[in-house]
Amino acid sequence: MWERQAAAWRNTDLPTVEQNSSLNVKFDPKATKLTWDCQENATYGECVLIHKEKGQIKKKVKDKECQCTFQDCSLHGGVTLTVEVNINQRRISETLVYLNPGREGTAAQNFSCLIYNADFMNCTWAKGQAAPNDVQYFLYIRDSKKKIERECPHYLKDSGTHVGCHLQDLSGLTSYSYFLVNGTSQEAGIQFFDSVLLLKEIEQYNPPNNITVHCNESHCFIRWEKPRTRKTLSIREFQYQLDIQRQSDTGSSRNQLIVVSGDMGNKYSFPRPGLRAKHTVKIRTADARKAHWGAWSQPAEFGSAEPESSLVHVYLLVVLGTFVCGLTISCLFKRFLGMHRLFPPIPRIKDKLNDSHQIDHQQILWEKFAHDVGKGDKEEVLAVEEVAEAPANA
Repeated sequence: MWERQAAAWRNTDLPTVEQNSSLNVKFDPKATKLTWDCQENATYGECVLIHKEKGQIKKKVKDKECQCTFQDCSLHGGVTLTVEVNINQRRISETLVYLNPGREGTAAQNFSCLIYNADFMNCTWAKGQAAPNDVQYFLYIRDSKKKIERECPHYLKDSGTHVGCHLQDLSGLTSYSYFLVNGTSQEAGIQFFDSVLLLKEIEQYNPPNNITVHCNESHCFIRWEKPRTRKTLSIREFQYQLDIQRQSDTGSSRNQLIVVSGDMGNKYSFPRPGLRAKHTVKIRTADARKAHWGAWSQPAEFGSAEPESSLVHVYLLVVLGTFVCGLTISCLFKRFLGMHRLFPPIPRIKDKLNDSHQIDHQQILWEKFAHDVGKGDKEEVLAVEEVAEAPANA
């Protein structure tokens, strides 16, 4: 394995292009190290790497050291390296141009990697447009400290050509890792592709754990736990997206998604839905700095199990109660009319002394039935005398 990779790196070394070369500058792309011949009385030095995307990267040279080591960066686009040193108060500069060897268009393309379920990683790529039919690609991964280097243990193939890699062990990888895809062919030289990836940015987080919903008379409270990740992260490094839907709603009337920051304590509250209708909530996770959302959780249900039937029952009770009340009032009204016909009201006696309002013509006037003064029957007056009882004879 390592012999094949070393051969690929050796093919990438190119000589210095400076006309007056006196330092014998060499570049090791595997170690990203620039070296040159040491000179006596060298008092100052500087290395410069010019990258097409990152621009100039400068490193100071320590006294009596004749090398510079740069951090990992992608080299497939080519770089220009320069060494400057002061010798006997004279500045000497030498430049080296490093190019990607091989036929143009033969390198792997559309390279990407994804970490999932915290422990697994898949990397995929496509065959170069100008690559010959017998091309074969190989993936190597190296940590940022350049201490652990491994080849892909399980390749994914397309018609015999390696087009992907599956890893089940991510131990030993640091936050930044260097990925190299080189190739071999009997027909032509194959260019390499490389990339430096921040593993945190390519990790797709699982849904949160232990989602629970509790409701009281006014609000519902949703709680959850942060998902397991490749490296332990604080709650502030997550963000969550909630999808709360009424179960009877159609897809055209979906509610707006809710984003909750991780520093909110992994909880969310909202007013309780009316009529206790059955609802569902789904949650997914992403990094707090990048909305690269993972998969949705399984829906968690809350609310009444039969919201529509409960609504119908309420309507039926209202209608039935209204009908009974109306029927009762109708019966009482008819009975009142019947009693009024059987027992008409007794006319009240007019009070001439107190009534000061105008006499109603429809009122029965009892004065018409009163006897006129002097026209009544004559009364006989009888005189009764008390007669004393005669004493009995002695």
